[in-house]
Amino acid sequence: MKVTIITVVYNGEQHIADCIESVLAQTYSNIEYILIDGNSTDRTYPIVQQYKDRLSVLLSEPDQGMYDALNKGIALATGEVIGILNADDMLANEYVIAEVAEKFETAKVASLYGDLNYVAPDNTARVLRKWRSSSAKPTDLAFGWMPAHPTLYVRAELFKRFGGYQLNYGSAADYELMLRFLYKHRISSVHLPMLMVNMRNGGMSNQSLKHRYAAMQHDYAALRHNQIPVPLLALFLKKLRKIKQFF
Repeated sequence: MKVTIITVVYNGEQHIADCIESVLAQTYSNIEYILIDGNSTDRTYPIVQQYKDRLSVLLSEPDQGMYDALNKGIALATGEVIGILNADDMLANEYVIAEVAEKFETAKVASLYGDLNYVAPDNTARVLRKWRSSSAKPTDLAFGWMPAHPTLYVRAELFKRFGGYQLNYGSAADYELMLRFLYKHRISSVHLPMLMVNMRNGGMSNQSLKHRYAAMQHDYAALRHNQIPVPLLALFLKKLRKIKQFF
């Protein structure tokens, strides 16, 4: 089974090498690694060029943001399964993709997700909070549950059937896609109970109060679009569920 991993980056010179190295260190051999650079203006592209011979695809051109770049990567993917690794993040150990592939083979599901640690940007050994997922039903998304998007792996054929990331949902484009796939279309999914990703704390939806408010508006729009029965309740419970990540 070929597993495609897509990383998109724009001006990520500080951490992109860590991200790439975590993929190249995987013990699983049948990996297609696609890296899409949004025409960075810092040293990102010279850094990623050092890995060019070990990347399956390296593309650098302007885009309309990270989700547009992800859609480009999905269009280029030839793997049976597709996963996303953000440029600031790292696979937690060298066995992650081997475990992903084995689970797809044995469980015969359309998607899987796992666990994630939020780590300090300047010290990835320091864990700030832990996102521990669990087995869930599609209807649980109506009550605020969601998987950690950086741990989600999906069979490639589903992007052709149900579409990619919708750019009109801002920073909630990943949330909207998960609602569409897991709730609206009820694709099968399973929890892989292992730490899959170390994610540097931050992100574009948490940069300021203005960004957080905009993110909530986009979350609400995504919930309504995917016909969640009581979107305000789902939005409230989604925020509430994050509290336990700190303990």
